[in-house]
Amino acid sequence: MSDKKKTSSSGRRMMSVRVKTAKRRKNSSTQWLKRQLNDPYVVRAQEEGYRSRAAFKLMEINEVVPFLKKKCRVVDLGAAPGGWTQVVLNYVDTNHPDSQVVALDINPMDDMAGVTVMELDFSLPEAPDKLFEVLTGPVDVVLSDMAPPAMGHKQTDHLRIIGLVEMALDFALEVLSPGGTFVAKVWQGGADHDLLKLLKQKFLKVKHIKPPSSRKDSAETFVVATGFKG
Repeated sequence: MSDKKKTSSSGRRMMSVRVKTAKRRKNSSTQWLKRQLNDPYVVRAQEEGYRSRAAFKLMEINEVVPFLKKKCRVVDLGAAPGGWTQVVLNYVDTNHPDSQVVALDINPMDDMAGVTVMELDFSLPEAPDKLFEVLTGPVDVVLSDMAPPAMGHKQTDHLRIIGLVEMALDFALEVLSPGGTFVAKVWQGGADHDLLKLLKQKFLKVKHIKPPSSRKDSAETFVVATGFKG
């Protein structure tokens, strides 16, 4: 029996890969590996040189609500391995004196030309101050793709990611210039009531976006707040 064929984003036919369950590999790990090997966005990321499939999520969000510009200061929180940062560099001219890209993650991230890479736990009290030290001016965009390891309990996972979003938003409210943009990953039904209320108070427009490249079985969605009131 032949494997089913799929079409990659480049138009080429690709074979559906079957993964055998190894003795020491958990079934969940086997399923994850199978999903990765058969994911057209993983294939596309490899073809186009992106560090992760997450790059396409930011591309698609920016297509719906364009906010990345040639002259732009961007802080990318939860950046590793760097897919979102690569997309930012497609738009931002880091040679411009009013542009800057800072990428922060608790995990190591390979250097990227034109980017200030910081290996730092954003939940630490001193993290915002360390970011302030490297910024060259008011920020135009704060991105947060941060997410805690899933515990498997929906309410707990939701509370933990909302906690990270609130920390990212507190930072954004300190550094964003008027008209700035805040983008953050949230789970389940999106931003909770109190967070959404604050966003609507501080920004002109707030929108939830589920980009096509976000897996259908994933609880993730993204809140995009534009037009920071300052």
